Amino acid sequence: MKSCLLLAAVALSSLASTSSLNAHCQVPCGIYSDDTVLIDLQTHQKTIAKAMNQINELSKDAGKNANQISRWVTNKEEHATKIQDTMTQYFLAQRVKLTASTGDPEAYFNKLTLIHQIIVHAMKCKQTTDPANAQGLQETIAAFTKAYTAK
Repeated sequence: MKSCLLLAAVALSSLASTSSLNAHCQVPCGIYSDDTVLIDLQTHQKTIAKAMNQINELSKDAGKNANQISRWVTNKEEHATKIQDTMTQYFLAQRVKLTASTGDPEAYFNKLTLIHQIIVHAMKCKQTTDPANAQGLQETIAAFTKAYTAK
């Protein structure tokens, strides 16, 4: 019963936390580079994977580690949200395009599919602490990076 209450408290604290949106500005400012954004995606994924491992380890003695568990849950959620925001606001809205002169429909649809898969993997990382979800996210980010940077 005590552990159920603790888990409920952790879940509520993660829902109650607010995060600011630090998305790209959607104007051609020239500040952001694709390479930097792709590296940031990898960093966010690594943070999520570490958070999952820490949550799972600390949960072995949840009563003693409740505060740290809550912090790791919040951190995991924030980084997953940043990945989702980057995929929708940077890549989907601005960078991945099919133009009449240079468009390759197959490559375009592959990138769209990978973007969707990344968003879904990030969602699953929010929902669980299963390392398989973090691994799937890592693999899909790698596949998207390869497809996106292909010449």
